[in-house]
Amino acid sequence: MKYGDPLDPKGLMQDSYTIEGISDAQCRSIFLDWALSLPAGHDSRDAIEMYLERYGTQAPDHPMTAVLRQGMETMAKPKRRGGWRSRERDWT
Repeated sequence: MKYGDPLDPKGLMQDSYTIEGISDAQCRSIFLDWALSLPAGHDSRDAIEMYLERYGTQAPDHPMTAVLRQGMETMAKPKRRGGWRSRERDWT
C-alpha cells in the first residue's frame, strides 16, 4: 500500500490513529520509526506540528497525540550534551 504523504510515505501516522486500543508504548515505537524515516532536509518540528493539527485536534485524547506533544516539548527544550566543552577546566 502506498501513501500520498511525502512526510509519511509508510503511512505510520495515519495508521496509528486508526488502530483500536493502541498503547502508549506502541505509539512511541511508531513515532520513532516515523522520525527515523523522515526525508532528509525536513524539519521534524514542523512535521510534528502538522500532524498535531491534522490528527490531534480530532483525537486529543489519543496516545499518539500525547506522543506528538511530548516530541514538541522535547524539541523545545534542547539539552546540553556532555563532551569536552561541558567539562570544567583549570585554566591556571
